Amino acid sequence: MALWDRFKESASTMQTQLVAKKNDLKSGAFRDASMAMCALVAAADGTVDPSERQRVAQLIATNEVLQNFDAMDLQRRFDDNINKLTTDFAFGKVSVLQEIGKAKKKPAEARAVVQIGIVIGGADGDFDKSEQAVVREACFALDLPPHEFDL
Repeated sequence: MALWDRFKESASTMQTQLVAKKNDLKSGAFRDASMAMCALVAAADGTVDPSERQRVAQLIATNEVLQNFDAMDLQRRFDDNINKLTTDFAFGKVSVLQEIGKAKKKPAEARAVVQIGIVIGGADGDFDKSEQAVVREACFALDLPPHEFDL
C-alpha cells in the first residue's frame, strides 16, 4: 500500500474514532487545542494559503465532533492562532503548542486533538513533511508517543 493510501486510511479511521468519542469531547481545553492544532498544521510550511483556511472552515462546518461548539467561536479561535503564527512563526508556535498542551490532562481529548491535526493535514491529499513535523511536536506537547499515530 502506498504511503499516501496508508495516511488516507488512517485519517478516515481517526475521523470514525473522533465521532465515536463525540460526547466526551466538549471541554474548552479540547475546543482551544483543536483550533490551535488546525492553525499549526495550516501554517506548518510558513504560509497560510486560502485553500488551507477553506479546509479548516469546512472542517468546522461539517465535523460532527466540532459541532459541539459554536462555529463562529471556533473560526475566531483559529484566526487568532493563525495571526500569532503569521506574525512571528517561531514565537507563535510556542504559544500555539502551549494551547495544544492544555488538552493533555484528558488522554482521550489529547488523542483527538492529534487526530484532528492528521485529518486537516491530509485533507488536501498530501500530508507533507512539515505538517507531519508539527503534528509530531504537538504529540510531545500532549505527552503522547508520535509512533502511536504513525508519525
